[in-house]
Amino acid sequence: MSVDFIRQLQAYGFIAFVVLACIGVYGYWFHLKHSEKTGRRNYEKYANLALDDELNSEIIESRTPTKEEKGK
Repeated sequence: MSVDFIRQLQAYGFIAFVVLACIGVYGYWFHLKHSEKTGRRNYEKYANLALDDELNSEIIESRTPTKEEKGK
């Protein structure tokens, strides 16, 4: 294997990685917007959690215990 072939392979690999990373980021962004639009989650509440971080803060959402936690 020549050095030029390895560099060309690295270049194609980098381009493929960048394209896949862009598809992943936009897919995740679409998922967040779709979840918020349908009312499944409100991610702005989670974003405000970093700003309002106290012990007496309002609970974001209630959580139901799993079967294993109920059995304990």
